[in-house]
Amino acid sequence: MQDILVLYYSHRGSVRQLAEHLARGIDSIPGTQARLRTVPRVSTICEASAPDIPDSGAPYVEACDLEECSAIALGSPVRFGNMAAPMKYFWDSTIAAWQNGTLAGKPACVFTSSSSQHGGNEATLLSMMLPLLHHGMLLLGLPFTEPALASTRDGGTPYGASHVAGPDGNPGLTDHERQLAFAQGQRLANIALKLSRPCA
Repeated sequence: MQDILVLYYSHRGSVRQLAEHLARGIDSIPGTQARLRTVPRVSTICEASAPDIPDSGAPYVEACDLEECSAIALGSPVRFGNMAAPMKYFWDSTIAAWQNGTLAGKPACVFTSSSSQHGGNEATLLSMMLPLLHHGMLLLGLPFTEPALASTRDGGTPYGASHVAGPDGNPGLTDHERQLAFAQGQRLANIALKLSRPCA
């Protein structure tokens, strides 16, 4: 069974919902299973620390999750065209994994949520790709063979699944957003399986 890490940070719940739909897509592919993980918030108070176990949602990510996974789906809300500080903080701490080549050659994809249609979704997806490239990962997008990508008026980009929450911050996903997240999970799982097979 191939474990695929779905690592996300979610503030209002939309990125968490995207992560759950990606996980369902992964779980729908025989031979793969999703491992949902999150990162703790970053405090503005230096002495503050997060609880060892989150109040709700997925457990916090650990180094062993990176080692044991066959692939990674990475999600964060948009923060001025960049990933959120908690996710950036986590990747800044992965020097040992980078030195050891822990993630080299593994497939990865990214997903995000913003409050507006032009709120920086694609820039954020690209920013999340940068540490993955430095780790030697193989990046996957969403092809236009996914019908929802060509017809969506909400979230969804060829760089990865996305959600547009609107000015009220609505975490609820549209049908197209759910379909694209699910399809992205399936695509990641299928590629992970293909890469794990020995060459003939």
